[in-house]
Amino acid sequence: MRWNLTPEQIPTAWFNVLPRLTEPLPPPLHPGTREPVGPDDLAPLFPMALIGQEVSAEPWIDVPGPVLDVLRLWRPTPLVRARRLEEALGTPARIYYKDESVSPAGSHKPNTAVAQAFYNKEEGTRRLSTETGAGQWGSALSFACSLFDLECKVYMVRASYGQKPYRRVMIETWGGEVVPSPVDDPDHPGSLGTAISDAVRDAAGRDDTHYSLGSVLNHVLLHQTVIGLEAKEQLALAGEERPDVVIGSCGGGSNLGGLTLPFVPDEGVRLVAVEPTSCPTLTEGRFDYDFGDTAGMTPLLPMFTLGHDFIPPAIHAGGLRYHGDAPIISALVRGGRMEAVAYPQAKVFEAAVQFARTQGTIAAPETSHAIRAAIDEALAAKEEGAERVILFGYSGHGLLDLQAYDDHLHGRLVDA
Repeated sequence: MRWNLTPEQIPTAWFNVLPRLTEPLPPPLHPGTREPVGPDDLAPLFPMALIGQEVSAEPWIDVPGPVLDVLRLWRPTPLVRARRLEEALGTPARIYYKDESVSPAGSHKPNTAVAQAFYNKEEGTRRLSTETGAGQWGSALSFACSLFDLECKVYMVRASYGQKPYRRVMIETWGGEVVPSPVDDPDHPGSLGTAISDAVRDAAGRDDTHYSLGSVLNHVLLHQTVIGLEAKEQLALAGEERPDVVIGSCGGGSNLGGLTLPFVPDEGVRLVAVEPTSCPTLTEGRFDYDFGDTAGMTPLLPMFTLGHDFIPPAIHAGGLRYHGDAPIISALVRGGRMEAVAYPQAKVFEAAVQFARTQGTIAAPETSHAIRAAIDEALAAKEEGAERVILFGYSGHGLLDLQAYDDHLHGRLVDA
């Protein structure tokens, strides 16, 4: 029921989907001139190595040795077959999940946090600023910064700052500083857009600081492809030729992209993005150029968006409360290579509890969206009487999200 690779089998190169897309991505636009941005425009925020990865046409990009050394602390991560869930559902489908909850931060986020901290350290940066929704990204970057002797300042969405105090403790334990966002409006619930504005403003105002983003941008999804590359090897060990469907929860797109992008060239493999109905960027948003932040300080990106001034309800899946999606993910959905579905949080937590009571582990609210979709795919296979290989991303554990489960179990969970 569990397939492991050795530390020597960790992918040594990231999979770059950009040269494999059917059409090139439209370029980001400068927020002031609305002209395509160049490296000099991005240099105040990012190291040149990451700027180069953002536009690279190389099909594979080598992972630096010091990054591999850190990733081997927990990678490769397990591939697990959810046999008990299959039996409970009575489905002929075979359900596998890639367990990213085993990282030090408990999620997939360190896969790119470590890389970003390394490249910034190499360029001489002394301090990073960032945003975080549920706290998973903030804790991952704080962890990475502690390993490379960098200062870390985290702007946490105010609603999550109150809901998830122990993620704040994780950030501080690894040496980071965390404050609620927006910093200038204590009555505002916050959003990832406002937190990004705070973090970018911080980085732009200091010569010793760069900005670090946990999702959306091309280089972030690139670093996450270790997930899908490992999963491919492990499915082969499990005796599977290929999955029929690959499912991931989607906020900005890093977890989803990390698992699905290595499968993009594989014909016959469906790719499914799962989002909350309270923040339905892919299912109800428009495709347009939009700012990545609320204040309009970042480059405009070509993506599905609900508008950069959209303030989502304070649902428990804080990592999925973002107004836009990664340009890569948006292009795949727009081109029909990837599907998108949305669920209300009550249905999501029903699936999460069923998973916990069969498989034993408690998933993060974000992860539970993928579990919901995987269960529905398995039930559809049951109705059709068809075997189906389902792979989903178990992007993080929910051991610091137990208030959400308490609200669900005692009827206090509001379907926003």
